[in-house]
Amino acid sequence: MAIAKTNEFTQQEQDLAAFAKVLSHPARIAIMKVLAKENACICGRIVEILPLAQATVSQHLKELKNAGLIKGTVEGPKSCYCINWEAMEKFMQDFNGMFSALQLQKGKSCC
Repeated sequence: MAIAKTNEFTQQEQDLAAFAKVLSHPARIAIMKVLAKENACICGRIVEILPLAQATVSQHLKELKNAGLIKGTVEGPKSCYCINWEAMEKFMQDFNGMFSALQLQKGKSCC
């Protein structure tokens, strides 16, 4: 049986990987774009805009919410979601920091 070696990586590396994994689906990127444009959104509106079934949109919203990228409230049959800008800013800062560190190594490649 394989042993997970996730704990061998820093928490920041694990967080960045989880963030990238959540955004690795084009539907989730499209949902984030809709939420940014609408600045608040009821789930039904996302279904109207995107070519996805309501159940599919709900599953993607669940993944985005579990990752902390969006916030949402459920009031009866209606769900309202918006981007968690604090979390987005942290991840953008971490990603930019990682890419800046990689950029410093440019020109030192062996290939």
